[in-house]
Amino acid sequence: MLRWVVRLRQSVRWVPRPFPGSAPGSGSGSCRLRRYHSGGASRVRSVCNSAGVYGKAVFVQGNKTVSYQDRRWYSLPPHQKVLLPSLSPTMQMGTIARWEKKEGDKINEGDLLAEVETDKATVGFELLEDCYLAKILVAEGTRDVPIGGVICITVEQPEFVAAFKDYTLEDAAASAPPPASAAAPPPAAATPPQPPGSSYPPHMKVLLPALSPTMTMGTVQRWEKKLGEKLSEGDLLAEIETDKATIGFEVQEEGYLAKIMVSEGTRDVPLGTPLCIIVEKESDIQAFADYVETGVAEMTTPPPPPPSPVAAVAPSPQLSTPSPAAIAAAKKGRVFSSPLAKKLAAEKGIDVAQVTGTGPDGRVTRKDIETFVAPKTAPAPSVTAAPPPAAAPSTAAVPTGTFTDAPISNIRRVIAQRLMQSKQTIPHYYLSIDVNMDQVLDLRKELNEEVKSDNVKLSVNDFIIKASALSCLKVPEANSSWLDTVIRQNHVVDVSVAVSTPNGLITPIVFNAHIKGLAGISKDVTSLADKARQGKLQPHEFQGGTFTISNLGMFGIKNFSAIINPPQACILAVGGSEKRLLPADNERGFDVASMMSVTLSCDHRVVDGAVGAQWLAEFRKFLEKPITMLL
Repeated sequence: MLRWVVRLRQSVRWVPRPFPGSAPGSGSGSCRLRRYHSGGASRVRSVCNSAGVYGKAVFVQGNKTVSYQDRRWYSLPPHQKVLLPSLSPTMQMGTIARWEKKEGDKINEGDLLAEVETDKATVGFELLEDCYLAKILVAEGTRDVPIGGVICITVEQPEFVAAFKDYTLEDAAASAPPPASAAAPPPAAATPPQPPGSSYPPHMKVLLPALSPTMTMGTVQRWEKKLGEKLSEGDLLAEIETDKATIGFEVQEEGYLAKIMVSEGTRDVPLGTPLCIIVEKESDIQAFADYVETGVAEMTTPPPPPPSPVAAVAPSPQLSTPSPAAIAAAKKGRVFSSPLAKKLAAEKGIDVAQVTGTGPDGRVTRKDIETFVAPKTAPAPSVTAAPPPAAAPSTAAVPTGTFTDAPISNIRRVIAQRLMQSKQTIPHYYLSIDVNMDQVLDLRKELNEEVKSDNVKLSVNDFIIKASALSCLKVPEANSSWLDTVIRQNHVVDVSVAVSTPNGLITPIVFNAHIKGLAGISKDVTSLADKARQGKLQPHEFQGGTFTISNLGMFGIKNFSAIINPPQACILAVGGSEKRLLPADNERGFDVASMMSVTLSCDHRVVDGAVGAQWLAEFRKFLEKPITMLL
């Protein structure tokens, strides 16, 4: 986890204002303006040493200042409440990882006060003023502290510290300032107008949520429900393409879908955008037929480009004979298909409407696309002059021009950004060895006979994952992460396995691979790979990992060098096995062995060359004598 240091300047502005009818320094006690805490509306109050004074409270919000006269008594010395700030754009809560100062300590400008763990990193929290730490209100290790929560109290003078010995969070909450509206209630005319929709029946707006930590926009791939359909808790409402994967978006409450505000295929929808409207009663659906969110136009898919000149010259008599695609579309109406099936159909030039779906409710699947055979089109009646014989009829559109521009998906864009970041910021180096796989292949054959009845088929990759996990325990430096200010050495081995999907590369994780058996690893990899290719992975199944394996051996690749997946320190590139002659002390003088080439890419900031070589030596030992993996 990254560790940053953020210097935060309090957002309080000093507003010196003279007291009515008094000169500076007049009165029974010395008075001054003093800040009490900061926040959205900063408060500055006159403080006097006497028991009770008439003063003026000033609220500063933007460029507006609102003040009023009051009479206050103070039982505590002047102090400042330090609030937990938002240290990252997506942060909602934080954890106090460690206090760098103790109660009573002097805090100089720029001193580190505490370390706060956010959803992104561990951030150093500094103060830009000289003061004393009077009271710590949130202990070390406290998790899920909300943004804006009071975490400590600071004072200007050391003699004020003792006054806060018994101060608690309850006291801080009790002394919270009243809202500005309570001090000076606005006139009825100043009441903001009711938002649009207030005259509508009770309803709920479904907003686009953040389905991954790095998601900023999403694409509505498909709506699984139609207008007016009943929704039950847990029903799949829509499929959203994030920067990581295509994720099903489920309904959390029962109701009826009254309005779809973002149509299918709409790209780059910002987080928080209203997607649809859900109502409790079916009779309320009609009220939202013309509903439009204020400030948000109804988002639709961009209109298709105008027809190309080639399509415009098609002879008109062909219109009298409808194509199979038109017949299928007229017969079926809307066609249901999986995202993968749609992509394969687009690549092969197949109209999904022509395909008969074998999935649930007639849904078109990948298998349907792969086995689809286009129907032969009947020749058009020769009523008019026939076109030149060279122009043979074809059901698939013939590409024109010298190139085709494919839009960049969110997943492909993130892959490009991360790979470029890795190559530009991580000092890669590469170590390669050959491994004798004979004993692994023999053991695999024997074990597969044993687990055949359990529908488990072990692969060579399962042995590689297990050997890698155990090697990471032997050489923990390779199972580490670079976090800018620290190198985190992980005590568990979560192996990310690179899987190629139609949308791009993704790395689902085999958690705790070091303690799982080969059969458990095999089941995990098979399940994760299937979900990855179908776009059904959940964020927690591919985010994280401590070590990555990329295997291209099944494609006939002998060896290659992989790019490190930050913040991990290593990635293992696995090539294919091939028969080689090895010198041997026998009558022939040689043996034939199956040799596999592997290349370890290392981050030189974390793993030195000798450490990487030690890891590969342990890896080879486990595979050349796989029985040692039982020890």
